[in-house]
Amino acid sequence: MRALVLSDIHANLEALEAVLTDAQNRSGFDVIWCLGDTVGYGPDPVACVDRIREFDLVAVAGNHDHAAVGLIDACDFNPAAKAAAEWTARQIDAGHIEFLSSLPFVSVQDQFTLVHGSLRDPIVEYLLDRDSASGTLALLETNYCLVGHSHIPFVCCEIDGEPVNIDFKDFPEDELVALDHERRIINPGGVGQPRDRDPRPSYAIYDSAEANILRHRVTYDIAKTQMKMKSAGLPAHLIERLDHGI
Repeated sequence: MRALVLSDIHANLEALEAVLTDAQNRSGFDVIWCLGDTVGYGPDPVACVDRIREFDLVAVAGNHDHAAVGLIDACDFNPAAKAAAEWTARQIDAGHIEFLSSLPFVSVQDQFTLVHGSLRDPIVEYLLDRDSASGTLALLETNYCLVGHSHIPFVCCEIDGEPVNIDFKDFPEDELVALDHERRIINPGGVGQPRDRDPRPSYAIYDSAEANILRHRVTYDIAKTQMKMKSAGLPAHLIERLDHGI
C-alpha cells in the first residue's frame, strides 16, 4: 500500500494539482492521508475539497477547516488569517460544510496516528519543540505519528524508548527514511503554503511494503494562484508570502 501524505493544502489548487501529478508519476498511490487544513488562506477551497475526495481518502481536521465552518472562532487568528477564514466561509456550500465538520481530530491507520497539530491539542498546538513532541509521544499508541500545522518538514525520533529523550532531524528531500519501529513523529511539510523558506509544495509517500517514507517537492504556477487570490480580495501578505516559502 502506498499512501500519499499531504498537509496544509490551504485551498491552493495549483499546488495540489502539481503534487498529485508528481506523485502519480512516481509509481502512484492507493490512498491519500490528509493531515488537515485543506482550506483557508488560498483561493480554491471548494475545488481542493472536491479534488481530494475523488480519491480513497483519510483526512483529519485542521484549525482552518474548523474556522471555515464555525467550529472555532476565527477571532483568535491573526488579521490576515481571520479575513481569509471569513472569505472561505462564504465560498463553501452545505455539502462542504458537512464534510469539513465531520472530520475527526485523530485517525489511526496501520502503524500511524494522523493528527493536524499534536495529540495533546489536535488542532491548535504546534509540534516544534521537545515539550510538544514529548507530550505527543506520551499519548502515542502507534509506532509513528504524522502531523502538519507548522508547514515545516521534520522527523522527530524517540531515543531508547523514552518520550523525554527526543531528537529533531531534517526530513531530507528525495531520501528514504526507513521505518524500523523506532517511534517517530513525522511532518511532510506544507502543500499550499510552505514555511521552510522553500516555496515548492512538500509532500511524502509512505510505502508499507518497503517500510519507508519518502519526501518530495515539486514546482507549480505560483503566479496563477496569486492572481486568483488578488482577484478574490485576499490579504496581500498571504499572496506575497507564497513567493518566499514563509
